[in-house]
Amino acid sequence: MESPIFEKKNVLVIGGAGFIGSHLCERLLKDANVICIDNFSNSRPDNINHLLQYADFEFINHDINQPLNVEQFDELDKFKVKFQGIQEIYHLACPTSPKDFEKNKILTLLANSGAMINTLELAVQYRAKYIFTSSAVVYGDQADTTRPLKETNFGPVNQLSPRACFDEGKRFAETCVATYAQTQGIDAKIARVFTTYGPHMRLFEQQLIPDFIINALEGRDLMVYGDENFSTTLCYVTDMVDGLVRLMGSGPEVKVVNVGGDHVIKYTEVAQMILDITSSSSAIRFEQPLLFLTKKGAPDLSYAKEVLGWLPLVRLEDGLRKTIDYVISHKEELLFGNSGASR
Repeated sequence: MESPIFEKKNVLVIGGAGFIGSHLCERLLKDANVICIDNFSNSRPDNINHLLQYADFEFINHDINQPLNVEQFDELDKFKVKFQGIQEIYHLACPTSPKDFEKNKILTLLANSGAMINTLELAVQYRAKYIFTSSAVVYGDQADTTRPLKETNFGPVNQLSPRACFDEGKRFAETCVATYAQTQGIDAKIARVFTTYGPHMRLFEQQLIPDFIINALEGRDLMVYGDENFSTTLCYVTDMVDGLVRLMGSGPEVKVVNVGGDHVIKYTEVAQMILDITSSSSAIRFEQPLLFLTKKGAPDLSYAKEVLGWLPLVRLEDGLRKTIDYVISHKEELLFGNSGASR
């Protein structure tokens, strides 16, 4: 049976005021009505304030750990949700603050369980295409961070570890997606997201790159939570968003795809690049590793290239410059608080 053709599709972005989510909302506004769902527990109103002026964008303050009835919101009448429904759902909501990881463990558990059921039920209700943003952590702690990881790899499991609410939670969340696809006949996909950076990242959350930048600008030491060999892959946020949109546009046979940078780099090298770009004389200092910041391998992107025609395009130096420019231009509001998400 063919789907009815609407002037613009209705797209739900859950966690849409977050770092990646806000960039995704902005990208989707080119050809969709965007409904952003968030409760600012892990995001900032400033990330979406510039989108509130658009008639095709609507923000709903809601905790997705609770069931969501989009038809109860009068502000969505303009999108004819009761008649048209929802065509696409992106689920990105999950706490990701290294600093507050211990405090947010229950919220993380809920995001990877109850919120999964709530969002997948919406996909079933509206027969919507669905993407869940999983994480590279499902591959397990990697001793060799240079070994490319294929989507078919399975890492070590430790469901009782101090990190299990996130790591094993993401595995369970993937199981939810697969089970609903198998039993409910929905087109549900998993994006395994590797480390991403860019504008809209929260400061002082110990996520390294935004803190590197602000500390370099303020003349403070840049802290690396690990030793000089602590490394990562990095994907600029617009590349990540492009990968997610391409994944949504793929056929139902595409189920799980790695999305991330394919070049392993030491955090000390990233820190030094930021020092050079900002002409800062700050020093690089090492601190004890953080529970949330573990070793991750590099993604094998051959499948993403094959089925999505996707590879990251933004060079690290260019991405860092854009991120630094954003921090400089928004420094005061980033340092001293958020403005309200009001029209």
